[in-house]
Amino acid sequence: MSKRDYYEVLGVAKGASDDEIKKAFKKLAMKHHPDRNQGDKASEEKFKEAKEAYEILSDAQKKAAYDQYGHAGVDPSMGGGAGGAGFRDFSDAFSDIFGDIFGGGGGGRGGRSQVYRGADLRYNLELSLEEAARGTETKIRIPVLSECEHCHGSGAKPGTEPVTCPTCGGHGQVRMQQGFFSIQQTCPRCHGSGRVVADPCTHCHGEGRVKQHKTLSVRIPSGVDEGDRIRLAGEGEAGINGGPPGDLYVQIHLKPHPVFTRDHNDLHCEMPISFATAALGGEILIPTLDGQASIKIPAETQSGKIFRLRGKGIKGVRSNAAGDLHCHVVVETPINLTEQQKNLLREFEACCTGHEGKHNPRAKGFMDKVKEFFGQYAWHPAAMPPGRPQHDEGPDWRQSGPWFWRRPRSAG
Repeated sequence: MSKRDYYEVLGVAKGASDDEIKKAFKKLAMKHHPDRNQGDKASEEKFKEAKEAYEILSDAQKKAAYDQYGHAGVDPSMGGGAGGAGFRDFSDAFSDIFGDIFGGGGGGRGGRSQVYRGADLRYNLELSLEEAARGTETKIRIPVLSECEHCHGSGAKPGTEPVTCPTCGGHGQVRMQQGFFSIQQTCPRCHGSGRVVADPCTHCHGEGRVKQHKTLSVRIPSGVDEGDRIRLAGEGEAGINGGPPGDLYVQIHLKPHPVFTRDHNDLHCEMPISFATAALGGEILIPTLDGQASIKIPAETQSGKIFRLRGKGIKGVRSNAAGDLHCHVVVETPINLTEQQKNLLREFEACCTGHEGKHNPRAKGFMDKVKEFFGQYAWHPAAMPPGRPQHDEGPDWRQSGPWFWRRPRSAG
């Protein structure tokens, strides 16, 4: 079976540049890679065919032989010396090719440039609670390393291209011989790429990338929470040697709200009420994200009671229903009282004296527990805690209550 033309396999014209050949192969490799098409024999054959074509056309000597003699110039069985590697250098070609695609170091033979994916960036975005609940669209300005528009990322002056490194001969590695020992290390001049820029671009000074500021419009979905990330693909730093750009991650941070505290999809707030409203009951207005809502306060409401308003919270990004609003009631003690108000409170206190169990059940219950806890010491003097006075108290000290309640006898 005759082989297809290598230029036809990659879908490029004869005489295409190295960058065009590389881009065409990257596209085919990503489409027909065996890991993405497991069990598909047709895709596997197309991948091998594209890899073989790229291996020949990306090498200057093999490409020249192929252009002059066709497949015979690179077929070792027909006397061609250029294509003898075939799949023998599979690991070398594989590392170079997929280093270009996935950002790994290519190097390899023939002076192929190393291609790296651009770095990812993170931007911290602060939002108010209302913006996070309803969603918004905002603009951010970030500093990035973008591909140079003059040299298109090659680092060489327009009209020129990087040349083979004279130090390593395009291999990216140099070998040092010291006696019986041989050391191989990365080329100090080309840093492993195998190519150097003889005439650098005047705009980026041979780096291939320039620092710029760009403004992006970011759409924030409704319901985002603290710590959520929004990924903007391809908005990170530009890749090296034509590699793909990185991504931009927008990190969400919520500003403190003066009224509400968020707990996932629920909201919490404290609502102060007066002493009279707590005792007699009434109706109060509480704030929500959608306006005001009224709740009825039953009579004899104690401080700390929680009222829940269903559906008045936040609908999360991954939730089907909105959360609830929890209103914590706090009975506020009045301040700056007038003399008349103080007298009224004294009269009220006098009316309640002697009826603690009826009007203050929690206070009475607490005092009963205190008496029960400490009453054991009153009946067993030997079990009293250390430090209790051991002087003669008389026969009636047990009936007068626990020892720590009684006032000491006067000396007279």
